[in-house]
Amino acid sequence: MTNISDVYDGRSCGADFDSPWKEILEAYFPQAMHFFFPETSALIDWEHPYEFLDKEFQQIAREAEQGKRYADQLVKVWQTQGEELWLLVHVEIQAQKEDNFPKRMFTYNFRIFDRFDQPATSLAILCDQNREWRPSNYSYNYPNTRLNFEFGSVKLLDYENRFHELENSDNPFATVVMAHLKTQQTRSSPEQRKIWKFSLIRRLYDLGLQEQDIRNLYRFIDWVMILPKALENQFWEEFKQFEQERTMRYITAGERIGYERGKQEGEQEGEQRLILRLLQRRVGELSPELQQRIKSLSLNQLETLGEALLDFTAIEDLLNWLQTNQSA
Repeated sequence: MTNISDVYDGRSCGADFDSPWKEILEAYFPQAMHFFFPETSALIDWEHPYEFLDKEFQQIAREAEQGKRYADQLVKVWQTQGEELWLLVHVEIQAQKEDNFPKRMFTYNFRIFDRFDQPATSLAILCDQNREWRPSNYSYNYPNTRLNFEFGSVKLLDYENRFHELENSDNPFATVVMAHLKTQQTRSSPEQRKIWKFSLIRRLYDLGLQEQDIRNLYRFIDWVMILPKALENQFWEEFKQFEQERTMRYITAGERIGYERGKQEGEQEGEQRLILRLLQRRVGELSPELQQRIKSLSLNQLETLGEALLDFTAIEDLLNWLQTNQSA
């Protein structure tokens, strides 16, 4: 089992660093396939080691867009018949639909085949909030030439009506989906988000999970369910009391990614680093110019931005906020 803390804490702040989905997929890849794509999972010999093909994917994804938030994984597995199979698993994290997404899925699939002479099974996990957007194919049709490329996809919004099923599941990705859904549903209600964050982390202990599983899933929940500073402090006081009552001290202060780290680094500098990290999680990698604009904000402005960014879904939201508030 992968220790997510080894992955998270050793990276610098960049777009890839700010993708909790990618790390949780690496830690629990078989469980993800069982949960989201059971038909494909049934073809795989899980007794045979699988391999993440990061270098191979970097070769074919040479036109990844700056600021976009992708969590793509190219994985080599082995079928039960002993044949090699490449899986291209894509997580679309953007809050709105992307018209070019089906074309991009086809382009990546074709590049894998063209460069490595290997067909790939393409799978998409859609995390957006548009109920009508359900891409599953890319096609064109001309005289003498036609194409219809289909790919598998799951829509996380569909699990809203299956929440009781998620609560009764011990698959790690049930917890991942619950955290994602409750993050979306509580965008305008930090108090409710605090309640759900505590409930989901407490559930990890109630399930009787191993310590490392609790640590891994805690880190995903903490990463996506961002709270304002005051509520974060309340949350950790309550959680510390909970751990004391359970006599289970799994989550140490040094592992907490939230506002605790900012407090330890000094008020102004710590707040700057924290806000930059949270913004990169929400809207993608920031340019040096934007980072400098953030660092020029006063402590009060940083705290105000820390609450406002809970509703950000794109870099434009940050630019609009700065235009309105930077001279205030």
